[in-house]
Amino acid sequence: MEQYDHRIDEYIGKKAAFAQPILKHLRALMHSVSPQITETIKWGHPFFEYKGTLANMAAFKEHCVFGFWNSTAINDPYGVMQRPGEKEAAGNFDRITKLSDLPSDEILKDFILQGIALKDNNYKPSAKKASVPKAPIEMPDYFAAALADNQKALAIFQDFSPSCKREYLEWITEAKTDATRQKRIETALEWIGEGKTRNWKYK
Repeated sequence: MEQYDHRIDEYIGKKAAFAQPILKHLRALMHSVSPQITETIKWGHPFFEYKGTLANMAAFKEHCVFGFWNSTAINDPYGVMQRPGEKEAAGNFDRITKLSDLPSDEILKDFILQGIALKDNNYKPSAKKASVPKAPIEMPDYFAAALADNQKALAIFQDFSPSCKREYLEWITEAKTDATRQKRIETALEWIGEGKTRNWKYK
């Protein structure tokens, strides 16, 4: 695999003006740590590899994300790294909209070197415990009625996996006010009609 992948140049070139300096900086920083770090595109986003996946980055409409593959095993004495599930955004540093949102280069280089060391030591994440299936969420009448009025969204929703359906139902039923619930229903119908899952922005 080549150290540089021309598809990442194309990826960066197509992103918003705010995102390009962030992506270019992260890319240069990764390669500055080790010439053995290579890059590729997976699931439509740039990935950095060293004996397997090391880190990845992505740019969305209004923010970027950056994260390490084995982040739970990386030591963070600086208290800047967010672990999986701690924030809504993907990655380890929440929503990045400008270079100053990132930790210092010295800190990031430390994390990169730790990630490399984990690969050199053949680190394998511990097996996840089998999760207990969540109780199903009953379709509320108000959302069923909204779907019935939008046949395209209804057909797509019916083809979603149980987990995708649950994400939408949780989001809508957890709304605290009627106004919020109605806004979420309208947004859900729009996204579902486009074939998008609830968390499509972060995938």
